Amino acid sequence: MKEKLYTIEVMDALKAGDECPCCYLERKIEQDTISFVLGASYMEDDIRAATDQAGFCRHHTKMMYDYGNSLGNAWILKTRMVHIRKQLAAQAQGKMTAAVDRNGPIAGIPGGKQSIFSKFLGTGGSGKAGARSGSGKTGNGKSDWMKASEETCYVCRKFEDTYGRIIRTFLHLIQTEPDFLNQLKASKGFCLPHFADLLSACEETFTGKEAEAVIPQLYQLMEENLDRIQADIDWFVDKFDYRNQDADWKTSKDAIPRTMQKLVGSYPSDPVFKQK
Repeated sequence: MKEKLYTIEVMDALKAGDECPCCYLERKIEQDTISFVLGASYMEDDIRAATDQAGFCRHHTKMMYDYGNSLGNAWILKTRMVHIRKQLAAQAQGKMTAAVDRNGPIAGIPGGKQSIFSKFLGTGGSGKAGARSGSGKTGNGKSDWMKASEETCYVCRKFEDTYGRIIRTFLHLIQTEPDFLNQLKASKGFCLPHFADLLSACEETFTGKEAEAVIPQLYQLMEENLDRIQADIDWFVDKFDYRNQDADWKTSKDAIPRTMQKLVGSYPSDPVFKQK
């Protein structure tokens, strides 16, 4: 298969031999964005205007702290605090105005943001907050602007902006490159959350014989790799039986973090990401 510029990242992720190529790409984008934000760019007005407005989720705030660069963190926090306090004052006076970025309301305005999947398929979405509550709606209370701000994160958005393109690339390669599905079948599959996204995209995109040819093969890929993970975690447990104390660990020594990744995504055994 001849690689094109937009397929290189997907092929590199497959070649990495990871438990999930989407997790692999998510981690890379996440780390690259943290490095960018806390690099020299934190002194650029347009970047800090964007981080002031979007803020950072709890997970990525902790990553920023662990990464280092105290001055960079301090500047970002200083101007984010100024932004939030202005909003708080405006909200208290009933003067809150809609601060909208290119993905929709983010700065404390009810409405949330589109889900990743709805964005890359071009369909409607209720956003993460709605997905968790099951209602897809926000109220009009005074606290809604703060609750909505919890659903925004500069780093999360960087990944979400790219994630749709990653999924579309998978679909495009499945449709246009006969050998790609075989390469995919030779991989370790996906974590369950990313597999769900890919499967949903396939169900929306493929119809008729194309769907009948592709979707069962994706399920088979996942079943085979879940069997592999199950065998590893089973043997990890069995190794604690005194009768197996001298037996070989086989491929189960790192079964716990790999099983965690398969079930929920991410890399629980990764060391803290720090500034070099």
